[in-house]
Amino acid sequence: MAALFGTRVRRLREAAGLTQTEVGARTHVVGSRITQIERATGAKPTLELTRSLDRELMADDLLIDLLPFVHREAFPDWSQAFIAYSARAKVIREYASHAVPGLLQTPEYARALLSVGYSLRDAEHLEERVTARLGRQDRLTGPGRPHLWIILDEAVLRRPVGGKAVMRGQLEKLLRMAEEPGVTIQVLPFDQGEHGSLGGSLTLLVMPDGSEVAYTEGAHSGQLTEEPDEVERFVLTYDHLRAMALPPLMSLALIRSVLEADYRGSRVPSRPDRRRLAQQQLQQPGGRQLRAGGGRIPRPRPRP
Repeated sequence: MAALFGTRVRRLREAAGLTQTEVGARTHVVGSRITQIERATGAKPTLELTRSLDRELMADDLLIDLLPFVHREAFPDWSQAFIAYSARAKVIREYASHAVPGLLQTPEYARALLSVGYSLRDAEHLEERVTARLGRQDRLTGPGRPHLWIILDEAVLRRPVGGKAVMRGQLEKLLRMAEEPGVTIQVLPFDQGEHGSLGGSLTLLVMPDGSEVAYTEGAHSGQLTEEPDEVERFVLTYDHLRAMALPPLMSLALIRSVLEADYRGSRVPSRPDRRRLAQQQLQQPGGRQLRAGGGRIPRPRPRP
């Protein structure tokens, strides 16, 4: 359906005597985006872009009527090839910039993520997506399971996907999975600043024959790279991310800290809060105040 949609756009564009660049300018996108749509590569067209194309190419709602069929698949074409590769990979290294990777998601977290977006048709379609995503996790428990190395941006821990209860369960699962053999989890903290993969997530797959595949993904598109020189560039990017991230034990400590501070039923007091509380308690009858440096101020001794 994406190919059919692209063919219709191309024919309408050619009939109007317009170039891809000219159509892009009229619809407020780059010309290469129109090329991707006509060739059915990259991200599928959005509703806003489709309305603009329909208007500028005088399609009389033809493109708008086709759009729901373009988005009917449970997973888009650009992710299906990646899923096929990852099902055979012996090593999976991933940097997740916005959300917990699908291989480590709880059902509740996956359902919250997959329930947003205009491409979702109905409740049955949502359950189809959730089942397909969770089914990929079977690889982590069966024979020949891959070694999994995950780097999570700190934003992944802080964003309350599905609410506090869902995030509590998700962070607890991360801590459990980190104890499994062959699973390593690191956290890239905010204070590391800019890096080479700020635009989206990055996954590197080592196949049984030793070859490597890179996969980059944004909010609405993904790209699979098999060219060795390009893959090597992504490997270098990932190595830099791994060096910038906290060591595994410190990463798990940060996950526990976020879990206790942000997603437990009661808030864990900060260090200043704890000190203020201690001051209040010690100022009660029989208590003693604290010096600014942390030592106790001795009680005045009675004069002889």
